[in-house]
Amino acid sequence: MSRPKPPESAKLIVGLFTPEKSLCRPVVAKLEKKFGPTDYISRWLSFDYTDYYVAEMGQPLFRRICSFQPLIAQEQLPQIKLFTNELELEWTHAGRRRINLDPGYLLPSRFVMATGKNFAHRIYLGQSIYADLTLLYEKGRFHALPWTYPDYADPGLQSVLGQIRANYMDALAA
Repeated sequence: MSRPKPPESAKLIVGLFTPEKSLCRPVVAKLEKKFGPTDYISRWLSFDYTDYYVAEMGQPLFRRICSFQPLIAQEQLPQIKLFTNELELEWTHAGRRRINLDPGYLLPSRFVMATGKNFAHRIYLGQSIYADLTLLYEKGRFHALPWTYPDYADPGLQSVLGQIRANYMDALAA
């Protein structure tokens, strides 16, 4: 028989992409006010994997990945996604989002993202939010799954997540 035990604390990650780099600073400030200080913000990464967002947001799109110092309880992910949805609405103009925020969490073995979109591989968490198992970590690196978004399957973005994971693992060991 399995014996339930509390899940480990997770590293909060928020991916953001926007055609307006100047939005990064005020959005990250609001995220820090809510979740605590960032301990990593990536350089700007290109975002040319899909045209899905071009009609709404324009182009070119630029991506950044942020992680936050305080660890979170995994069950907080739905509330975090609802908060980031509110921030997206705050910067919406004329019905068009100017920034997209993708929260998720990192554990030693995986990276999980929150989404409001149901699909066969997604697990319902509550509050109309689903968990998307995006990447697995095995044998010293991240591995994409058949449904992993192309930008998260990219070695450059996985390298960023690898740096964040290394810092997270060091903090867990301390």
